[in-house]
Amino acid sequence: MPLFTALSLAYSFMVQSASTLINVLSAPTFIYIGIVLSISSIAGIVFKKLPAKIWYDLFASGALLAWFGYWRPLFYDDSPIFFFYPLYFAFMTAFVSLFFIQRCQTIDYMTFCYMKSFSDKSRLPPWLVMAGILISLAWHQHYLLFPTMMTVLIARFALTSCIEYHLKNRSNL
Repeated sequence: MPLFTALSLAYSFMVQSASTLINVLSAPTFIYIGIVLSISSIAGIVFKKLPAKIWYDLFASGALLAWFGYWRPLFYDDSPIFFFYPLYFAFMTAFVSLFFIQRCQTIDYMTFCYMKSFSDKSRLPPWLVMAGILISLAWHQHYLLFPTMMTVLIARFALTSCIEYHLKNRSNL
């Protein structure tokens, strides 16, 4: 999720440096762009028109746009969540990408079968996690719900990426 990681780092930098661009990104236009991007990504992941990696990245980026614009007026300007949450998202995504997704080729066939079975029988499909993230945007009183749901989405992204890698390179199995 390179777009999401870059956007998260950009938000952290802008908040830390008190950039004037923060006011522009808090405009209702960016909230609507984020929500439309997120909802279209949910539809895309359900209908599977493009690889799931693209939909996850677009959804997470759209949710981050909507989150920042919607929550910023509700908290103090110097609230640490606007620096630490995006920084946490960037580091968590980088960690998952480096230590799990980049090492998918080392997963043996039996582990892949277990992962595929878990993913197929999961009662937590990606679209449900994504819908939960959008719902958590409205519950700003529970300010830990949004990063928790984003962490679940990042874990689901790692699982989906490894499964897609092995399905694409099936000849290696």
